[in-house]
Amino acid sequence: GGEAYTFDMRKPERALMVHEDHVAPVLDVDFSPTGTEFASGAYDRSVRLWDAQGGRSKAVYHTKRMQRIFCVRVSMDAKFVLTGSDDTNVRVWKAKANAKLGAQLPREKAQEQYSQALVDRHKHMPEVRKISRHQHVPKSILKAKHKKEIMKKSAQRKDANRRRHSKPGSIAHKSVRQERIWKVDE
Repeated sequence: GGEAYTFDMRKPERALMVHEDHVAPVLDVDFSPTGTEFASGAYDRSVRLWDAQGGRSKAVYHTKRMQRIFCVRVSMDAKFVLTGSDDTNVRVWKAKANAKLGAQLPREKAQEQYSQALVDRHKHMPEVRKISRHQHVPKSILKAKHKKEIMKKSAQRKDANRRRHSKPGSIAHKSVRQERIWKVDE
């Protein structure tokens, strides 16, 4: 799978959150200095930025020539994400893709704050939500994501049928946050 899990180390038997947007194994993760966000790089040739408390990525970075991501680092000011890939390139990405680099005039800062305030004010509207959630990803990732969803629904259906046609209580239901944990060493 292509999931990343966050845990509370005091309770390792259950994941706090399952982050599910990657379609291939996640190879590296790095948290921002604040600990509220993290970046992940995966075998599916994409870099994703996440809120630590959210299950879906908030940004996706990819290029046509980029190969599998082996290492990801977030800069100490959390403005940049650095990635190293199989094609022996190190890439520097802006953590906020629309952020302007360099010194800003007071008028530009005010405009940026006003734009963000408008988005925050109208984030409940379906059109604004659709625009903010939209992420362009390569066709190969879209196809793999579609296959992954079909396989997930099939497994859920199979599990439900197995529970329905067996002796009551013989097959325990495990949540997604617990099912991938094999063993907890103390």
